[in-house]
Amino acid sequence: MTTYGIPLIVVATTGSATLTGVAFALEWLPRLVAFTVAGSLVDRHGVARVFRSACIGRALAVLMAALLLAVPDSEVPSAVTVMTLAPLTGFLTECSYIAAETAGGEASRTAGLGAHRVQSVLLAIDQTAMLAGPLVSGLLLEHGGPALMLSTLAACSLLAATLLPRQPTAPNRSVQSKTGVRAGWDTLRALPALAWLVGGLLVSNTAIALLQAAMPVIVVTELGRSSTDAGLIWSAAALASLLAIACARRAIDRWGLWSVGATAAAVAAGATLAIAQADTYREYALLIAALMAGEGGLTVVLRTLRSHLIPPGVFGSTLSLTILLLLVPFPVAGLLVATIPHDEIGHAITAAALLQALGLFAAFARLRTLRPTPA
Repeated sequence: MTTYGIPLIVVATTGSATLTGVAFALEWLPRLVAFTVAGSLVDRHGVARVFRSACIGRALAVLMAALLLAVPDSEVPSAVTVMTLAPLTGFLTECSYIAAETAGGEASRTAGLGAHRVQSVLLAIDQTAMLAGPLVSGLLLEHGGPALMLSTLAACSLLAATLLPRQPTAPNRSVQSKTGVRAGWDTLRALPALAWLVGGLLVSNTAIALLQAAMPVIVVTELGRSSTDAGLIWSAAALASLLAIACARRAIDRWGLWSVGATAAAVAAGATLAIAQADTYREYALLIAALMAGEGGLTVVLRTLRSHLIPPGVFGSTLSLTILLLLVPFPVAGLLVATIPHDEIGHAITAAALLQALGLFAAFARLRTLRPTPA
């Protein structure tokens, strides 16, 4: 709701497409910054304190914005209110996300050999929320206005803080003084299996980010379809990803982590290579669904391996770094699509697909020779 609802409020309040784009950027930049500090905060102060503080802070921020927007003659212009809300909620949302993921890592370590089951359930919850959040935000905004949507978001935040268990992951009093990005880098360098997998997924995410950024241009400009058709492609892909996540849990039980990961990588790389040659809407829809199904399986493998290998004392810092690395390709892809000519986008996708195939092949070939041991 935060990610997609705040830009919706901006466009509903200001009517400006430019301010909406700026708000989206303002929302994501603090999120990237949050990854450099949130992990260190969780490692030092524990899941409970960081998660609860972030949720309460977000609830207070959106309630204050709802009050300011509800007052007709407020001294604070509505544009200033919503543009300030975007970066603030973005930062707090990522802090609570890192805390929740750290708790998920602890649950996976407790589950032992069943860690992939825990991670597949957590990932399915995330994907379902990403499907439901924009829809709920849009309906609330359409039928009740910004005040109702923000009040609902505040209620969800307070409910999350209230439902937090009494004894989640406790702060680690023995955390070394070196935390944050530096601790994450040192840990990643000490875990070659995790480093190779993150590197492979970094290359893979570059291809996916380029497709996400270019798809509106391809579908609307080249294929002559509507923007709704472009959105439907990714909705179908999200459903395919959910199905793949559910299947990955059972497949890992039967064939093991490496076999499932290598198969998912082959599906993802093959689908991207085929997308570079596609020329109809149906082909794009089917192939992107296959790509995201492969990515769903890869994400289960990454999260499982991450929970097994990262030491608890620096889990938050290392988790933040891995997420930051995997998100970097998305703004870069946007810049690429904005700068290269439209008729060259297909060549760029082909190059990204080849790099994705090589990166994933190298990563899983290396993983086969490594014998990762749990932290």
